[in-house]
Amino acid sequence: MIDKVIKTIQKNNLIEKGDKLVLAVSGGPDSMCMLDILQKYQKQQKFEDCQKNPEYLASFANLETCQKKPECLASKPFEIVVAHVNHMIREEAEQDEQYVREYCEKNEIEFYTKSIDVQKIAHTNKIGTEEAGRLARYEFFDEILKKTNATKIAIAHNKNDKVETILMHTLRGSGLEGLKGIEVKRDNIIRPLIDCERAEIENYCEESKLNPKIDKTNFENIYNRNKVRNIVIPYIQKEFNPNIIKTMDRLSDIVAAEDEYMEKQMLKAYQQILIEEKQKNEEIIIDLKSFNSQETVIKSRLIRYIIKRLFGSSASIEKIHIEDVIKLCHNNVGNKYLTPNKNVKILVKNHKVYFGKQ
Repeated sequence: MIDKVIKTIQKNNLIEKGDKLVLAVSGGPDSMCMLDILQKYQKQQKFEDCQKNPEYLASFANLETCQKKPECLASKPFEIVVAHVNHMIREEAEQDEQYVREYCEKNEIEFYTKSIDVQKIAHTNKIGTEEAGRLARYEFFDEILKKTNATKIAIAHNKNDKVETILMHTLRGSGLEGLKGIEVKRDNIIRPLIDCERAEIENYCEESKLNPKIDKTNFENIYNRNKVRNIVIPYIQKEFNPNIIKTMDRLSDIVAAEDEYMEKQMLKAYQQILIEEKQKNEEIIIDLKSFNSQETVIKSRLIRYIIKRLFGSSASIEKIHIEDVIKLCHNNVGNKYLTPNKNVKILVKNHKVYFGKQ
């Protein structure tokens, strides 16, 4: 298990020397497993650094003695801080927070926590509790990242989480990006456990006597993810394919490789069609004829990419909006406006397409 996580880290260059990681730790099996393994990896890396220095070799015969030597002056290869969010939903939430706090105190790990009324946020913003919790967590993790001058946020998503996400995207209707599932690394977020199955993680926690906290709401089929986890996947395993987790994971790898290729082609096309990018991302102007000459799949990616460059995200642009933009550019008769949503303004004029903010 430890070797598998280290292989994932090294293969994807998740942790570099000098990194400072904010670990998202709920107290559950996944996050406690990640915290425990990354501590061991940190100590292993430190010992390897010591071995390279003749000054330390005489004192440190092995990893165990290295850990016990107070005179060791070797700096840590990377640092760890822990961030915990109390969602104020479950009665056991206070116990979970205390469990993580005590673990961090025992292991001399910097600990940050915050209580957030997730149900109130969900009600105020008219969104689901799951989504409200996710947004609140990531906002807090980013806050701690900046406060501690950290470089990355580590999330304990595993292979099962990845497959659940793929199935949820499939049920809602998804393109290639949705079929990739959860990525091992995106921006400053890393996922060291993404190649591990949930059963492996639970076994590790038991063998390591971590005694993680169990969120009982994970067994309540009131959220879509829980339904996929507790009903859909077990049914597929029983009736169709007992290895569905591995099968869907392979699909994800294939899709990710193809998506990466398409993304490279799109970026090449963007350089061909680009006329001007206004300062402060206020407006992007592209060549109409060059845009229309692209394949439809590249046009769709170009539109999403342009919107993302303007607004930082393309989440608000749906398939129907993209089709409308492509149609607008194809039927170029005089000057035409299009406002796919309340934020985006698109104008076709003088053989150019203007993407701007309303």
